[in-house]
Amino acid sequence: MSFNSISAAALTLLACSLFAGGLSGPADDLVVHEWGTFTSIAGPDGNAIAWLPLSGSPDLPSFVYHFGIKTVLPGTVRMETPVLYFYCPKETDVSVKVGFPSGTITEWYPAAIQRTAEIVWSGVKILPASKGDFSSDGRISHYYAARNTAAATLQVSNKGVQQQERFLFYRGVATFQPPLSVKLVNNQIVVRNEIEDQPGAIILFENQGGEVGYRFGHLTGSEAVLERPQLGNDIVSLRAELERVLVASGLFADESHAMVETWRDSWFEEGARVFYILPRSAVDSILPLSISPKPSRIERTFVGRIEVITPEIETAVLAAVKKNDRAALAKYGRFAEPILSRHHDRF
Repeated sequence: MSFNSISAAALTLLACSLFAGGLSGPADDLVVHEWGTFTSIAGPDGNAIAWLPLSGSPDLPSFVYHFGIKTVLPGTVRMETPVLYFYCPKETDVSVKVGFPSGTITEWYPAAIQRTAEIVWSGVKILPASKGDFSSDGRISHYYAARNTAAATLQVSNKGVQQQERFLFYRGVATFQPPLSVKLVNNQIVVRNEIEDQPGAIILFENQGGEVGYRFGHLTGSEAVLERPQLGNDIVSLRAELERVLVASGLFADESHAMVETWRDSWFEEGARVFYILPRSAVDSILPLSISPKPSRIERTFVGRIEVITPEIETAVLAAVKKNDRAALAKYGRFAEPILSRHHDRF
């Protein structure tokens, strides 16, 4: 393991400690990192289509808070598991507000004020010296992987009860077009950038019956054309590549690993999809973030995930429905419904 991967978080804390000598107050002591995912499904024209992103099986611990009507909330984008990490050498109180102008906040933890299109944590205590007393419901959940970082413990008081967590967590559903459109043309994936700023690395991934393949690409101008990958690659090498991309995009090594671990099943499940790193300007526009006191640095690294409905996937889903093969259909989870909706006249 390299020096950089071991000590990135430690160096930041050391730098914060130097600031803590009394130069400029709490803002100079505070560093905040955030990661998250925007998931959508590309329609025939490449643009995101409406679907029911909350129709899959529950994947969060029971102590997480939920918006009341989330199961019937349609949208074009599922904002998945943004987490905010805080680094500071001394106990500090902060207030945090995240806006979601085009969407609804559907899940969060610890306790917060949820106002449909925004969420507010008005009193968060940063406890850098505490190991934390974190909630667990005893079930297996990928939620817990995000705790495995060097970030400070956070504490929020709710009706006399103190809740501690490694991060501030929230999720949501929205209706907007992602920065990229993705279209399948003659067995090639055509990726177009719909905004001024360029995204980071682009990865095309496919999993057909457990056989996987992936291909990296970059936009030159407004468009990139990617050949569909040959199958036969392994997930381990792709996970390592993704972690390197996330570190290059601003995350610490342990944060990058935590993000990939969180999505190790979902990201690499059956199907085809394009991953890309959103430009920071797009993240700030979709999710305006304010923190008081203002940190000395904020890093926001978000991955866009766009599902591509290939002919092979469409055929497999339709065949599974015809045979009433629920096991085969379950491999496509929440993405089966939007595929079937394109053929509603056949059922």
